[in-house]
Amino acid sequence: MKKILHIISSPRGDASYSIRLGNAIIDKIQLAYADSTVKEVSLVEERFPHLEEAHLNAFFTPAANRTPENLVAIKHSDEAIAEIMDADIIVLGVPLYNFGIPSNLKAWIDHISRAGVTFKYDENGPEGLIKNKKLYIAFSAGGIYTDSPMASYDTATPYLKSVFGFLGITDVTVVRVEGTSVPGVQDNALAKGIESIVIN
Repeated sequence: MKKILHIISSPRGDASYSIRLGNAIIDKIQLAYADSTVKEVSLVEERFPHLEEAHLNAFFTPAANRTPENLVAIKHSDEAIAEIMDADIIVLGVPLYNFGIPSNLKAWIDHISRAGVTFKYDENGPEGLIKNKKLYIAFSAGGIYTDSPMASYDTATPYLKSVFGFLGITDVTVVRVEGTSVPGVQDNALAKGIESIVIN
């Protein structure tokens, strides 16, 4: 049995390719691991605020000294980190918006990236503290970025691999639905993406 955390960043609901791809990944995980559980977190419904002074002050205040205001400011971060730490597998839905990730996903990443909690620095340099997790990125795009002249425009997947690697999650698989707006490709784009899913 595995605990699966499904992070949704697309606001498109049933029309979202990244959500449908993420659900297909979860279906295949559950076939591989019987009785697995799924916790779904929608960053559209549960809005993470962009970091402000109050959040940063709370992050760097020792737990014993936090004020009621600090506790309110740190609530989103603490809850999101607890969800990640509890999961065995994370399925992250990522539609490519203007060559990058949606702003709600960036805000969530800012809340889970905490010095002394999810990473630390010592005499050997940085160390990620989120250990023994598998990450599947369910990536969707209207264009085609894999093995094409547009490859450099996909800044989302290199960024996500870097930031999660920094946090300690290095076992990352990217599954792609591409060309959803390209005539001659769009009709089979989702099926092709689902067919490419390999659970490991």
